[in-house]
Amino acid sequence: MTDTQQQPRGFGIAQGVFLLYAALVITLGLALAFKGGQLALAGGSYYYATAGVLLVAAVGLLMARRKAGVHVFGAITIATYAWALWEAGFDGWALIPRLGWLAVVGFIFLALWLSARAHLGSGIKPTYFGVFGALPLLLSATILVPLFVPTTAHLAGQDTIDARPKQDFSRDAVTSPDGNVAASHDETNWTAYAGSNLGNHYSRASQITPANVGKLEKAWEYRHGDNKAPGEKTAYLNEATPIKIGDTLYTCTPKQIIVAIDATSGKEKWRFDSKNDPAYFSNGGAYCRGVSYYEVPKAEGICSKRIIWGTNDLRLGAVDAPTGQPCPNFGQGGFVDLKKGMGNFRKGSTGITSAPTIVRGVVITGGRVLDSDVRPAPSGVVRGFDAVTGELRWAWDLGTEDTHRPAGEDYTLSTPNSWAPMSADDELGYVYVTTGNAAGDFYGGDRTPLEEKYTSSLVAIDATNGKVAWHFQTVHHDLWDYDLSPQPNLIDFPKEGKVRAAVIQATKSGQLYVLDRTNGKPLVDVVETPVPQGTVAGDHTSPTQPLSKMPFTMGRPSKEIEVLTEAKTWGLTPFDHMQCRKEFVQARYDGYFTPPTLDQNSLVFPGHHGGLNWGGIMADLKRGIIVINTQRLPYMQSTVSRERMDAVGAKSFQEQPGARKGFRVQAGMPYGATKGAWMSALNQPCIAPPWGFISAIDLRTTDVLWSRPFGTGYDSGPMGIPSRTKFEVGTPSDGTGVTTAGGVTIIGAALDQFIRAYNTETGEKLWEQRLPAGNQASPLTYMSNGRQYVVAVVGGHDRIPTKLGDYIIAWALPETTTK
Repeated sequence: MTDTQQQPRGFGIAQGVFLLYAALVITLGLALAFKGGQLALAGGSYYYATAGVLLVAAVGLLMARRKAGVHVFGAITIATYAWALWEAGFDGWALIPRLGWLAVVGFIFLALWLSARAHLGSGIKPTYFGVFGALPLLLSATILVPLFVPTTAHLAGQDTIDARPKQDFSRDAVTSPDGNVAASHDETNWTAYAGSNLGNHYSRASQITPANVGKLEKAWEYRHGDNKAPGEKTAYLNEATPIKIGDTLYTCTPKQIIVAIDATSGKEKWRFDSKNDPAYFSNGGAYCRGVSYYEVPKAEGICSKRIIWGTNDLRLGAVDAPTGQPCPNFGQGGFVDLKKGMGNFRKGSTGITSAPTIVRGVVITGGRVLDSDVRPAPSGVVRGFDAVTGELRWAWDLGTEDTHRPAGEDYTLSTPNSWAPMSADDELGYVYVTTGNAAGDFYGGDRTPLEEKYTSSLVAIDATNGKVAWHFQTVHHDLWDYDLSPQPNLIDFPKEGKVRAAVIQATKSGQLYVLDRTNGKPLVDVVETPVPQGTVAGDHTSPTQPLSKMPFTMGRPSKEIEVLTEAKTWGLTPFDHMQCRKEFVQARYDGYFTPPTLDQNSLVFPGHHGGLNWGGIMADLKRGIIVINTQRLPYMQSTVSRERMDAVGAKSFQEQPGARKGFRVQAGMPYGATKGAWMSALNQPCIAPPWGFISAIDLRTTDVLWSRPFGTGYDSGPMGIPSRTKFEVGTPSDGTGVTTAGGVTIIGAALDQFIRAYNTETGEKLWEQRLPAGNQASPLTYMSNGRQYVVAVVGGHDRIPTKLGDYIIAWALPETTTK
């Protein structure tokens, strides 16, 4: 152009815009090439590196006014789309990092259309930019379809429901020879943590149905006032499920203030402060999952009806149910000291996490022990105390199998503990205890034969004397922290034309076992299956693991176990996707039960949170359906040399609180460990959503009835920023829900602040209510004065984290509906 030639109007602006866009796309291309090159050198896919180089070339050609640049970009578009479909199919979530960036570049090319004529002159037709800009946008629209259409929800059809038998599947009550209230319950009561000692999270109440559950409204709201103080470092975990006896609800706050509430109005009747030693909150946090109820046979007066609970600071308390006064003849002034025989350890190393189980007049409790900190560690002893006097009846010491401790001696240290809710059969007189790992979750070379025997096991114990009736191990030589946390479910189960008294045991590892609860024999086949081998020096792996023929319950239940590949990794952008891909190819992963490796990450899938966790299973005993909320979240785990930890000054909680330096120190053992959810730099899981499901399994056929993603990203998102969207990404969950004879399942539990109701038979979502805080506590339901109430503790959980609060909320149908 000569000085005398007139430039087109806006030429300078158009040229500047073109150069700015070109610089942005070149920067993107260079970043893709660099990070993609790192991935390729690590042994991963070459795609991103190749795409980055070609993208830079395409822009360079365009800047040189060569139409070949448009052709190169068109080739990138078509090749990327083909690669994305080859790896991810039409899974919209999985396509986001593969096609999302291409859509952005396509938008830029459309923008270039506006300045193309001015800058490029007649060298390239501006319409090329329109065509090749629109192409990636149109192709990338593929990712939007699954986000708006619930293609990932597999719901049951009405024909399936109509074909199911109509008779009740299982008893929901057993006979107690001593009249124990907690043995079972009816529609008016909720006598133990999960409804009754049977542990089923089920109610006979049937006023609320799929037809009317959408009309639920708040009936009352109670606030207990046990809130975290500004600047307080104690972690608050609101996980309690109240019990309901007569016209009163009984529950506990995180710092174990026991409260009694009118079940119809929500008015407080009394409160009692356990006055915990605050030093015990320093590590374990402030938590209380519930209280228990007991009526003394043929007794009247104070504490003939009593509330019993365990505390953070290792005491067993009892107060009068009508008044909240301490029981004067229970221990010393209403408390029994549980610290005797546990060993001399720093406060906060152990505590009582779940409501005790009461059967045959015995209060049975275990407790948490700080994971993977030190060996020796506090004892994992399970003890039974007289429900009237608080005197020790027996102690199941997993290190000796003795039931009585010699005076002045400690129980065996470091043994597997039982921290989760227990169940009991009052007819048989058995309590069903779930165990975790011996001290040192991620190294088993020091375990004793008895520790090996009882690690990660379901154990039936005679409640009267503490003797083991039978046990069933769910993980052999557990190196994955697959402690048995879900509460057992006691149901009737059909087998060979007969109804058998059964126990269903869910697991973190995704296995679902159905056993005869009289003898522990499997009622659904369990097969010892070879698993990957090889771990650190001084340790070993079990050659097989016991796999059930029930559906595998990680994420969406299936008869097949999901196996990860590099193609199944995910990120919200190409860059965190490349990070996750690189971490995958650098980690050890041989499939299910990949063992830990020295100074190298091993991929653990299901992760340490499950599968299923302590919330357990909801069992609709009328319809023969179990409903489960499961996670689909891999973890990374490694074994770490003692020298590496010593070099950075990592100390156990016993040695120096707060000095772990990110390690599981396992002091006193040859190795430490690391573990954590496998997350991207944007704090998103490294596999594509959904990350959590709610599903139903037909117990008559063991088939999956329905399954759907559970939870949204409304209150969470990249870098912890709430997305405020209701896409059903499926989230991990904590706690569970309740099923009813009316045919609805009601549950909070997910990471978003909602409580929801589903049709138990079809999986259709029928009701959703926004909450003022997180709901990581399982709800209950009951009839009172002709009205069915649904009640939940809405208090949040610091460690997930969800928003904290101090609410207990009740919902019911409008009174005009129930009259």
